[in-house]
Amino acid sequence: MAAQAQLIAVEASGFRRRPAGGHALSRWRRAAVAYAFLFPAISILLVFVIWPIIQVFWQSVRGTTFLPPASPYVGLGNFRSIFADPQFWTDLRTTAIYTFVTVPVTMALALAVALGLRHNNLASRLLRTVYFLPALGSLAVMGLVWSFLLSPDIGVLNYWLHKVGISAPDWLGTTTFALPSVIVVGVWVTLGYSMVIFLAGRQGIPEQYYEAARIDGASPWQQFRNVTLPLLAPTTMFVLVTSVIGAFQAFDQIFVMTNGGPLYSTETLVLYMYRYAFTNFEIGYGCAVAVCLFVIVLAFTIVEVRMFRRTQRQMY
Repeated sequence: MAAQAQLIAVEASGFRRRPAGGHALSRWRRAAVAYAFLFPAISILLVFVIWPIIQVFWQSVRGTTFLPPASPYVGLGNFRSIFADPQFWTDLRTTAIYTFVTVPVTMALALAVALGLRHNNLASRLLRTVYFLPALGSLAVMGLVWSFLLSPDIGVLNYWLHKVGISAPDWLGTTTFALPSVIVVGVWVTLGYSMVIFLAGRQGIPEQYYEAARIDGASPWQQFRNVTLPLLAPTTMFVLVTSVIGAFQAFDQIFVMTNGGPLYSTETLVLYMYRYAFTNFEIGYGCAVAVCLFVIVLAFTIVEVRMFRRTQRQMY
């Protein structure tokens, strides 16, 4: 024991105390290594996300075109032209109709499907895959497929309607049916993604709550209203916000199916922006439209979040 004590004393006497700044230097080294690993991702984010956003706001106050003279400063001139254009307000109305129809319909159907397929059996797993498949494909490809299905000449839908003696309309060629057809396709494309999110939220609810509700004599509707809906509130909020943002940005399938026609009846704000920026080459005007769309989506998101928080306070 004495020998061990002497050995410990010798080692202690020869030990050099770390300088006071050693811990700070070590922290700086760890931070430097961490930022070195983050640098590629941060660089991509800055170059392909942050810098384009800054450029959109910068170009929105300029009369940028691809032709000289380029980039004259126009201040709020682009925005005044936008607000004075009746087509902008028509497209805003079309975008609002598309959003406020597709979002609630998609959410209601997705929630119903998720609750119906919550059981972990073979049939449920197969049907989940079937419902989710449209979300895996390209929106442009889906729009092309539906263009063929709704074609008045070679479309499968019109073929079977003629078989049963129904005079089928030109679904994408008339102002009466073009927007409803686009809305149906929008619901079909986004249903699977919302269903998966609702299914994950439902599976995260402990079954003990439902067992307690059944013991208390709660009916299935009462269980849904008093257990499922309140506990799915965060999931519902997430689906609502992402669905509204996605609907306001709808472009791919509409561009492929109708290109905003006929007579601009299906033209949304994104198509309006695309037409001016990449067809008429009025980049500044198109960027101003993008800024307006950003403000509109941000306002709706803030309203949705505040309404959700107010509802949560009233419930609890």
